[in-house]
Formats: sequence, C-alpha cells, structure tokens
Amino acid sequence: MLPHFSRRHYIAYASICLIWGSTWGAIRLLVRDVPPLRAAAVRFFFAGIVLLAIALYRNGKLSLTRKQWRALIVLGFTMVGLPCGLLFWAEYRISSSMTAVLFSTCPLFVALFTPLLTQDRVPRRAVFAMVVALGGISALFYTGLSLSVYLLLGGGAVMLAVVISSWSAVFAKREISDVNPLVGTAIQFCVSAVVLFARSLIFEQNRPSDWNQTSILALIFLTVFASVVAFSLYYWLLKSMQAYQLSTTNLIVPVITMLEGALLLREPVPLTMIGAAVLVLVAVGVVLKADDDKPLSLELEGPAVKS
Repeated sequence: MLPHFSRRHYIAYASICLIWGSTWGAIRLLVRDVPPLRAAAVRFFFAGIVLLAIALYRNGKLSLTRKQWRALIVLGFTMVGLPCGLLFWAEYRISSSMTAVLFSTCPLFVALFTPLLTQDRVPRRAVFAMVVALGGISALFYTGLSLSVYLLLGGGAVMLAVVISSWSAVFAKREISDVNPLVGTAIQFCVSAVVLFARSLIFEQNRPSDWNQTSILALIFLTVFASVVAFSLYYWLLKSMQAYQLSTTNLIVPVITMLEGALLLREPVPLTMIGAAVLVLVAVGVVLKADDDKPLSLELEGPAVKS
C-alpha cells in the first residue's frame, strides 16, 4: 500500500490510524456533556493556538503568498470546520462505530474528486467499486439508520462530511503541498474555530456545558493527539503521498473504532454494520489498486478525463 517510503513515513501513517481510530470514541464521550459545535470549536481553538505558537517559535514569521492564504482559509472551512462540526453533531445521534464505517467511504470520494480536479481518467474497476460500496452504504442506511429520522439525519451528516473532506483532500494536495504543515494546520484550525464558535452561539446558546473529568480528558486527547499531532503528520505525509494513498487510513480506522467502541463504550456492533464495513473496505481496496487498470472515459464538462 505504501511502497518506496521510509520508516518515518510508515510510523507516521500508523500513528494517524491509531489516533484517528480512537478519535470517534473520544468525540462520543465529549458530546455527552458538551454541545457538539461548542466542543469542536474549543478543540480547534486550543489546537490552533498551540500549533501557531510552535510554528512562530520555529520559523519566526508566517511566509505565505496571497494564494496560499486564500487556500488555507477555504480549507479551514472545508477540511476542518464544516466536516468536524457535522461529525460532532452526528455523534450526538449515532454510535462511533457507525460513524467510522460511514466515514470509511472517504477514499472512494477522493478517487472521484481527483479526476474532477486534475482532469485524469477514472479506472474502470474504480468506478464499479464505487457503485458497489455506495450500495453497501445504502443498505447500511436502510437497516441501521432508517429506524428513525433522528438516526437518519446523523448518518446523512456523516456522509456530507465525507464528501466535503474528500474534496478538501484533493484541493489541499493541489494548492498547499509546499506550505509548512505546522503553519497550514494552525491557520486552518483558527479559521474553523471561528466558524464553529459562531455556529454554536446561534444554535447552542441555551445548552449548558458540563466540563467534568471525562469531558476534559476527551478534549485534551482530541486537541493534542487528534488535532495537533495527527493533522501535522497528515499534512507532512501529503507532501510525499498522493491524496488517495493517504485517504486509505480510513481502511484501518473503522476496525480500531469498532473494537474500542465494543470494548470500552459497550456499543453494539450488529452483523449488518460488519458486513457493510467489509464491503466498503474491499471496494476501497479495489479503487486503490485500479491505477494501472484500463481507464473509463468520462466526459466532465470539458476535456476528456485521462489517467
């Protein structure tokens, strides 16, 4: 999966999988006591301050072009602010295991957005695999989330976050691959914190926060490890990996999340969820190995897409 990379790349990749595999459970614990948008805003505010301080200490100043500033502000909305707000909101309604399984479709959408943004052709096997995976997700929605509108809205929020995050991953690879990871991540977190705080003031002004030991520990984990460490590693790896390669962390994250949810949070893991997870992971694996396959010509309002 990760050929021709150094040991540091493997360690960084594995660290992201382990950290983000635990993120869903930590979010689940945090939003039990703190409104989801407020929780996400506080998380990214502190993470942004920490990263900005480190970046300024190491570099002395922020050397960015106008184009890079514009791209980072956009990513503050689309890579972090909107998706994480949606995920925090969704985990108030569905289990962390269900959230992770739905989010594991991210590589499929990255594979779809890559040709849309780069004018490349889509391998035929990748297109077929996407159709199969989306069928599996549809089945999961029908059996696991159609019991109530409450659950269905939670699942829909996760899928919207998936689409936004996938577009952002390809956009980031194209626009900010030469930006210092610490600087880029810090600016995105600061932008997202402002967005989330504003939304929280509008939608959560009458909801109290209970900052107990559990919620504080969950916040510390999400701020330090899931934000400062994991996102910095993510953008560092994005300099030497393709967006679709790095998105394969989502192959491993659901397994870690389901194990932790079952063992630590006592969340049920029904057979339908396991079956959907297996189907999605197999389909994603096909997408990632389809680079050398015969491409499928897709006309997308312009030049033919090519690989």
